Amino acid sequence: MIGYTSLGTNNLDLSVKFYDELFSLLNVKRLMEVEDFIVWGTDFNTPCFSIHVPFDGNPATVGNGVMVALNATNRETVKTVYNTALELGASCEGEPGPRGDTGFYAAYFRDLDGNKLNIHCMS
Repeated sequence: MIGYTSLGTNNLDLSVKFYDELFSLLNVKRLMEVEDFIVWGTDFNTPCFSIHVPFDGNPATVGNGVMVALNATNRETVKTVYNTALELGASCEGEPGPRGDTGFYAAYFRDLDGNKLNIHCMS
């Protein structure tokens, strides 16, 4: 159902370095590079993730209630991605741990532009 997600950035170069590092931990690569945006994914037939400089020329802002959730294969990957994000300048929005009793294990952080992300697995 989802083709891709798109988050805004005010500094494409810094944002790309941040996401290149995180996505390398998830075996995700750049699929498309254009002057004002980058798309990452495993292929174009699965959901992708993109970072854009806003088309209208105004500053990128964070959407209240907006979050992108990224899949991990296991708890160790959740911890590694979360810790790497913080080392790269992200801020904590919820440390790695179980959420409820459904087997959902997740961590939450905000990227360099304040966009909220989740990294999770079912275990």
